[in-house]
Amino acid sequence: MGRLDGKRIVITGSSRSLGRHFALACAAEGASLIINGTNEAALAGVHDEITALGTPVHAVPGSVTESDVCSALVDTCVDKFGGIDVMVNNAGIVRDRTLMKMSDEDFDEVIAVNLRGPFLCTRQAAVAMREQGGGHIIQITSASGLLGNFGQTNYAAAKAGLMGIMYTAVKELERYHIRSNAMWPVARTDMTQPLIDRAEKTAAELGFGEPEDVAQGLVWLASDAAAKLNGQCLTFNGLKTALWRGPTEEYVKREQQPISIEELESYYAELEPIPIYSTRG
Repeated sequence: MGRLDGKRIVITGSSRSLGRHFALACAAEGASLIINGTNEAALAGVHDEITALGTPVHAVPGSVTESDVCSALVDTCVDKFGGIDVMVNNAGIVRDRTLMKMSDEDFDEVIAVNLRGPFLCTRQAAVAMREQGGGHIIQITSASGLLGNFGQTNYAAAKAGLMGIMYTAVKELERYHIRSNAMWPVARTDMTQPLIDRAEKTAAELGFGEPEDVAQGLVWLASDAAAKLNGQCLTFNGLKTALWRGPTEEYVKREQQPISIEELESYYAELEPIPIYSTRG
């Protein structure tokens, strides 16, 4: 028996790179899959690979920036498999430029694929999951969304936005037995390879796992073994795993009367700024 036997899963952006490995890993564990991508030839290739594993699969080509495509992803899963258990919002692109050199188009294209697309898919999946009595929505985020990254204002904004969608979905959808989580996969991919090349180090030396190994983290997160998780962000590189804590207050000061500017000056003069660039080991 596979860990995902009986699971009906939609994975966006699953025609190449890490998304392809997500799909293959889920198929190997028994999931029925709806796969997606904009390159129809590449998508057909993944479809054939999954078919060879003996797992039910249907391909829905198109961009997640289009509402009709997102509706088709969920509707196809429901029509072909009788429902949808897991929606994985993985599709993404990069258009890296430093902030002052980034064009309107660079920003808008990345936001459209990496944030608008997951919103559309999350909304459509939530409606179907509410009607069937539950489900699980997984947002694929990144270090950029949690920590920021040089040259990725657009990508960081989108991936941070996914965390906002996830936290809000927890509040709105939990009553319908729909869980919402996120995953930061630390993998060697088409997107991360240029960074690895510039560093002149191996992927492993930089902490990037091989995509087939990192994909096992998604399998676990999508399985019933992770059923207690809701509103969590899992990071996994094949050798290290952790859960990220959401933003919390530090240096809390409370008074009975309004705090004056002079008191603010005095209070914060004694404190060191909180470090923000940390992976917490």
